[in-house]
Amino acid sequence: MKKLFFAVTIILASISVAEAQTGFGIRGGGNFSNLSGDLQNESRYENKVGFHAGVFLNFPVVGEFFSIQPELIYSQKGFENSEEEFSFLGQNYKRTGKVNYNYLDLPVLAKIKAGPIYFEGGPQASYLLNVNNETKEYMNGNLQSSTTTERDKEGLKEFELGYAAGVGFATNSGISLGLRYNGSFNDFVDENSEEYFDGDLGSAKHSVIMLTLGFRLGGN
Repeated sequence: MKKLFFAVTIILASISVAEAQTGFGIRGGGNFSNLSGDLQNESRYENKVGFHAGVFLNFPVVGEFFSIQPELIYSQKGFENSEEEFSFLGQNYKRTGKVNYNYLDLPVLAKIKAGPIYFEGGPQASYLLNVNNETKEYMNGNLQSSTTTERDKEGLKEFELGYAAGVGFATNSGISLGLRYNGSFNDFVDENSEEYFDGDLGSAKHSVIMLTLGFRLGGN
């Protein structure tokens, strides 16, 4: 009985220490996204600006030097279509558009901290939440219409496996600023790839650069 009581006491103490050391935090920032892979018509797809926001947990392994950090992040990926311009009856028209692929990302990062500088990297699983098109039409430089249209996820892979790697700066107060790259191991078009965007994206993968601001709410 005493041994059992001692064992339970040790376990509870270990859990208390782990909880005290574990840091919970929030992060958000901007995304700079496009496509990588064997694209048939690269000039058609341009860089797009989006955003990300989420939470993280940091589990120290070797003091503050090495830790494991899982995160759950909403992230906008995708691309902008190249602009279309034409003239008709003396009027100048322009059409711009972008495709947003909105994901829930789950990276599990190994993190090394050297003073205020940190390095991170690890695998990432992603789930496709939804897809939408944003289109704007201009006449003589003036915005005439702006529409957002939901697209069906059919034919796209809902789950992706990729990776994340980055570097950043963290203060003792828990604020961090980092630059991170997200890549994918697999194409995101699943079925009828020869029909999706005229077959241009049959071997396309998401590619994202993130500028991320984090704030750690607990832990050392």
